[in-house]
Amino acid sequence: MPVLPGAEPYRHEGGDVGVLLCHGFTGSPGSLRPWGEYLAARGLTVSLPLLPGHGTRWQDMQVTGGEDWYAEVDRELRALSRRCERVFVFGLSMGGALTLRLAARHGDAVSGIVLVNPANRVHGVMAHALPVVRHLVPSKAGLANDIAKDGMDEVAYDRVPLHAAHALRRFLHVVDRDLPQVTQPVLLLRSPQDHVVPPADSARILGRISSTDVTEVLLEQSYHVATLDHDAERIFEESHAFIGRLAPGTGAGAARDRDKEGSSSGG
Repeated sequence: MPVLPGAEPYRHEGGDVGVLLCHGFTGSPGSLRPWGEYLAARGLTVSLPLLPGHGTRWQDMQVTGGEDWYAEVDRELRALSRRCERVFVFGLSMGGALTLRLAARHGDAVSGIVLVNPANRVHGVMAHALPVVRHLVPSKAGLANDIAKDGMDEVAYDRVPLHAAHALRRFLHVVDRDLPQVTQPVLLLRSPQDHVVPPADSARILGRISSTDVTEVLLEQSYHVATLDHDAERIFEESHAFIGRLAPGTGAGAARDRDKEGSSSGG
C-alpha cells in the first residue's frame, strides 16, 4: 500500500547528538516534519519513522498494536545510539507514550525526553466497551487536525480503527505501570485547549515519573497537534535549548553558545 503524500518517514545525518521523533496514533511523520527539519538545520541527527499501520489507510492499522509501534521506535533508538554519542527522544500524543516507554526501558541510553500533549489513557464513553465493540464496529470518526492554525494538515486518518484503539488502550496501561522507571530530564509542553488528550494525562505522567529535572510549559495558542500550530516555533526552540543545556559539549550545546554570543555582541 503506497504511503500518503506527506506521511513519509524523515531522516537526517547530522552530528553526534541524535533525536528520535515519535508521532501519534492514526497520525504520521507529517505532524512532526517541521520539528525534525528545524533540528536537522541545527546540526542534529534526526530520525522520524512512520509507525506500522500508519500513513496508508486506516484498515492497515487493524492488524497492528502497541508492541508493533514500540518495536519500530525501539529499532530506531538502537540505530541512533550506535551512530550518536547522545540520544534524545521527543513525542507527540501517543508518541509521548512511546517516548516514556523508551525512557523507562533504556535508561541512560536516553539522555532526555520532550513530550507534547502526551497520552496516558483512552478516553470517551466507548473506551471501556472497546473489547466488545471492536468486533461489531470496525471504526469510528477520527480526531485528526485538532489545530487552531488555519491551513495545517497533520496527514492523519479520518477514521479510528477500533481494534487498534483497543490495542492502544492496553499499551497505555503498560506505559503507565512503568512510569516510575522514568528518571531522565523531562520537558513537557501541553495545550490547555486540547480536544483529544485532557490535561489530566499530563498531570498523571508528571505525578508518576521519578525524574527530578522536569520543566512544564503551557502552549496557550495551540490545540492538540501543537507541533503544527501557533506555538510550534516555541516548541522547537525550547526543545533545542533543552538539548543544549543537557549536552553542552556537543554540537547542540555549541550552537546554543554561538547564538548567545551573537545576541550579546549586538548585531
